[in-house]
Amino acid sequence: MTTVGVLRETAAGERRVALTPDGASRLEKQNLRVLVETGAGEQAWFDDAAYTAAGAAAATRDQVYAESDVLLCVSPPADTGSLQEGQALLALRIDPGLARQLADAKITAVSLDLLPRTLSRAQAMDALTSQANVAGYKAVLVAAAAYAGYLPMLMTAAGTTRPAQVLVIGAGVAGLQSIATARRLGAMVTGYDVRQAAVADIASTGAAVLELPGPAGTGEGGYARRLTADETAAQQRSLSAAIGRFDIVITTAQVPGRRPPLLVSAEAMDALRPGTVVVDLAASEHGGNVAGSQPDATVVTPKGVTIIGAGNLAATVPQAASTAYSRNICALLGHLIRDEAFTVDLADEIQAGVVVTHDGQVVHPQVRATLEKEEQS
Repeated sequence: MTTVGVLRETAAGERRVALTPDGASRLEKQNLRVLVETGAGEQAWFDDAAYTAAGAAAATRDQVYAESDVLLCVSPPADTGSLQEGQALLALRIDPGLARQLADAKITAVSLDLLPRTLSRAQAMDALTSQANVAGYKAVLVAAAAYAGYLPMLMTAAGTTRPAQVLVIGAGVAGLQSIATARRLGAMVTGYDVRQAAVADIASTGAAVLELPGPAGTGEGGYARRLTADETAAQQRSLSAAIGRFDIVITTAQVPGRRPPLLVSAEAMDALRPGTVVVDLAASEHGGNVAGSQPDATVVTPKGVTIIGAGNLAATVPQAASTAYSRNICALLGHLIRDEAFTVDLADEIQAGVVVTHDGQVVHPQVRATLEKEEQS
């Protein structure tokens, strides 16, 4: 019988858990043994009793490492040295540097962020989409809490208050959820995306579309392509001219593991009025979408503009985010475990997309190319 272990998260600020009690119940019904580290779900309000009621067993961290064939986490654990040869580790994102270490240790590493998202049969496994959905929702709440006015129009005996003008840059999953949430709260919402196909998505929500001159930025698979330097400069000039009328700006163009595009330049920031709130969902150690944003920090500029670096918002809605991630994990495990055994088949399109290391090698072409480039530089 295959044993699936759930680790308590060690990353700073991480409140999610990789498997919920409902997920544990699903795996138990597939004749898989589930071990959950004591306290693994408490930050997401899932206590140990809920896991044991679902059929899982509570265990110490050492026991989870010692007895598990497959280990589940959101972020790779700080103590990866505790992993044993032949085990599998499933995480939302595994950086290339860690991939090399795991390959050397003969660990099979699975990174959910590499899932081929255009495959219809992989949609239930798509953790990037599920977590972006949560982040897009929370971004509006964070902005509303920092904004000094109301989001909806309010008519009172003291007069009428105009609704807030909200601009959401990027109409992917997070952006569309931000647009929908801001509209539910009564704001006047405008969306912008470099991809022509996204214009219809924005319009379908009932939001206005900000149309700027410039080339279409649609790339392979419908995702935004990287703009050239000239295209980026032209886009930023156009955005700088249009951005000053908005009270709240939310940017959503994340690029996992790489530097995100700068969408709101210093020039654009200068065009914003005092009291404006900017939420940068891409803020990380690699940079952000907004000039002056800092990861997990709130900065007020000398002109009175509040910049909120919010690159890990899903972790601040841990129960909903964990529930969605757990469902993604269960769907992927259903594809990876055959005849009750964890099986790697790199001829399979989904497995070829998510398996990063196996049999002592970095097997994912994209990750391997990144490592080779780093070694040559």
